[in-house]
Amino acid sequence: MNNDSQLQKSVQDELAWEPSVTAAHIGVAAKGGVITLSGHVSTYSEKYAAEKAAGRIKGVKAVAEELEVRLPFETKRTDDEIAAAAIERLAWDTSVPTDSVKVRVEKGWLTMTGQVDWKYQKDAAHDDLRPLSGVIGVSDQITLKPRPSATDISADIKRALHRSWSFYQDNVSVSASGGAVKLTGTVPTFDDRWVAANTAWRAPGVTNVENDIAVV
Repeated sequence: MNNDSQLQKSVQDELAWEPSVTAAHIGVAAKGGVITLSGHVSTYSEKYAAEKAAGRIKGVKAVAEELEVRLPFETKRTDDEIAAAAIERLAWDTSVPTDSVKVRVEKGWLTMTGQVDWKYQKDAAHDDLRPLSGVIGVSDQITLKPRPSATDISADIKRALHRSWSFYQDNVSVSASGGAVKLTGTVPTFDDRWVAANTAWRAPGVTNVENDIAVV
């Protein structure tokens, strides 16, 4: 069995292991470490969970997600119903600043706009809206407010990476221009690549992270 075949089977096994995913409806292809998911799922949350499950597998360098959300009849909602539910859900979440996020819904596709101070607040809004009934996709157009004190971002991120995974932190380089950060280098897993970006987003003053780290 070659590496692609082994990787394909590992991802298939992980999808079957993940309780929030119906693996029977998902096709998996592997080529050069890139996993392509095809087929259909019944909710946007399941689509997201399938992508995350594939990314957890050692040897996966990237995930190309081509899954279609096919809503069962009983979970379909009008755009007005989805928008009302989204507004209410955001209002209940203390992680999302009041009135900072606006929502627009078109044919089940939800778009978020607005400005917040931190990446975790963007993520909280996405986590709130992803599982709503009737949603087939979420576009995150929320931006982060720029901060005046963004001088030592690069050094701060390097120290944070050293605390998180010092055994290969020397393989990752961090550069920053204002609040824009670029990560380069190599890591052994797709999940580590995500951890590096997530660590960078936590630095005060970061407004954008370009993740060019390769998985080898």
